[in-house]
Amino acid sequence: MGFCIGGPMIWNLLKRAGDQVTVAVLVHPSGYTSSHPNIFVELNMLGWAPRFMEQRPEITEAMIAEYLDNMYTKRADFVFTVDREFVRNCQPSVLILPDDIPPHPYLTAMETAFLAPNAQVSLYPWKENDRKISLALNHIRSFLGTNTPN
Repeated sequence: MGFCIGGPMIWNLLKRAGDQVTVAVLVHPSGYTSSHPNIFVELNMLGWAPRFMEQRPEITEAMIAEYLDNMYTKRADFVFTVDREFVRNCQPSVLILPDDIPPHPYLTAMETAFLAPNAQVSLYPWKENDRKISLALNHIRSFLGTNTPN
């Protein structure tokens, strides 16, 4: 199960060790959206980068910018870690709980759900109130129970 950036990490895990993974849950997964192409660089430069550089003075802003550029800008398409062809051929069962904010674009999450042959989508918006959260958790539990081998 991966939240936010955990979504691209799960796709990468499936690419590298998909034969060992039977089921995955992506919760408001991060993805690229052309309406906010620099959102991840901007958020990270304002978010964790200043405190990280304070704790690690040998790390410069330029080093972090290069890291973020490599992670997000150079891979500015889809889910950052895999391409559409990989998702189209990905056999493990995947449950997606989409969101709809720039770092977690609904359209990208839904595109993965339509491409992946064994995908399901949970309700959206799932985190709007306690009842919807409870329904989403029940869906996750049911999905894992149904798709996890004995």
